Amino acid sequence: MNVIEIKDLVKIYNSSEVQVKAVNGITVNFEEGEFTAVVGPSGSGKTTFLNMLGGLDRPTSGSVKIGGTNVWDLSSRKLIDFRMNNIGFVFQSYNLIPVLTAGENVEFIMHLQGRPKKEREERTKEMLEAMGIGDRIKSRPAKLSGGQQQRVAVARALASKPEFILADEPTANLDSHSTTELLELMSQMNKKYNTTFIFATHDQRVMDKARRIITIEDGKILSDEKFER
Repeated sequence: MNVIEIKDLVKIYNSSEVQVKAVNGITVNFEEGEFTAVVGPSGSGKTTFLNMLGGLDRPTSGSVKIGGTNVWDLSSRKLIDFRMNNIGFVFQSYNLIPVLTAGENVEFIMHLQGRPKKEREERTKEMLEAMGIGDRIKSRPAKLSGGQQQRVAVARALASKPEFILADEPTANLDSHSTTELLELMSQMNKKYNTTFIFATHDQRVMDKARRIITIEDGKILSDEKFER
């Protein structure tokens, strides 16, 4: 089943002197349970592409359908709600709230969703334990290593039960050991919950784990390969 359907997606940036097509007519679908890496050199358009999938950057033209809903037909208010309820995000810089504990960070979006306190607490505990840091539930980000902070970020993304998770260079600030552990845990979560993961990455280790690799260059899909892993 297609979770995401993208058709003729274009993003043009205009400056006073030049027009740049960051994304140039991409058509592609993503199915439930995929573990996909979108790769390409700096400036290829992969982050812009991911941002349009996530409802963060409006396309110049084309459509992004998630579960049959064209997200860019939604009003700004409805888009915020749709994003909160359907899309999980993992960023290079973790984006944790420093004054909240690991548990409170994971619980935060579920609180915004209006989920009952008992459900939030149970889901938070389940996600942090699944990510191997159940014992750090009361620790604030400053007391966690980079690898542990990124695990909290993944737990937070999963906790709200999204349709899919977008991960933009999630391993860029991690050492080799932390990267290997994080990717293994994300792969386990993908298989356990059948949650679709889509990465934008330069990291060969992410590519080695991915079961699909989409290569983008000059805003276009250069290749789209699937692997048995």
